[in-house]
Amino acid sequence: MLSEFFQYDFMKNVVLAILIITPLFALLGTMIVTRKMAFFSDALGHSALTGIAVGLVCGVEDTDISMILFAIVFALLLNYISGKMASSTDTIISVFASCSTAIGLSILSKGGNFSKYSSLLVGDILSITTKEILYLVVIFAVTLVFWIFAYNFMEAAGISRTLAKSKGIPVTVIENIFAVLVACIVTLSIKWVGILLINALLILPAAAAKNISVNVRDYHLFALIFSVFSGLVGLFVSYFTNVATGPMIVIVASAIYFVTFLLGRKMEG
Repeated sequence: MLSEFFQYDFMKNVVLAILIITPLFALLGTMIVTRKMAFFSDALGHSALTGIAVGLVCGVEDTDISMILFAIVFALLLNYISGKMASSTDTIISVFASCSTAIGLSILSKGGNFSKYSSLLVGDILSITTKEILYLVVIFAVTLVFWIFAYNFMEAAGISRTLAKSKGIPVTVIENIFAVLVACIVTLSIKWVGILLINALLILPAAAAKNISVNVRDYHLFALIFSVFSGLVGLFVSYFTNVATGPMIVIVASAIYFVTFLLGRKMEG
């Protein structure tokens, strides 16, 4: 069965991509869940359509570039608003995300041309190329460096921004770097994971890990294990059942979340 699976070169690329993407999402996911930024990352995912639309209007042929640039601007704007209006952040983000998505859909659907962009909704990881895998390796390395050096600062800022600033931590700079990092990773991964699913893949492994973790080390270890496991099992199941890979990965991650939720309840009891 496995020999049949690995007889195709593109499947080897897919497995390699998942072994890079899932740990990457696990690292980011733990930060996003801890800082309660799930809605933020979801808004970034939906902004991809607007990025493409803006690129088309401006005559940019490479949609990846327009998506990334728009996502970075959008992320920094949301980050700025979050810092200024913490009491109503979710509402403000919702307004901006809804408005930008509607604008993007309006532009892309003009003349009935949205069908060629509909694949971005679910994604297609089977289409990943060797060149794109190299991009993922670079992004993973940058994220790992940031995670190693900035995680404690992010934790401190999450507990109290005022206290973190009093300790000399450049909170705004770190939060902006993190926002840009999330924007780049979410945008680049959309074509493989899908706009509708990418936030779930970011959040579910970390949320599942939080259900059963007793300390920070367990939290990150379980998030990493759950993310990689979901990716590999989802890929194998999708291949042999002829189901889209992205949705199947999310289904596996969802099942893990519900199992850990029940286990967490028992541990508390």
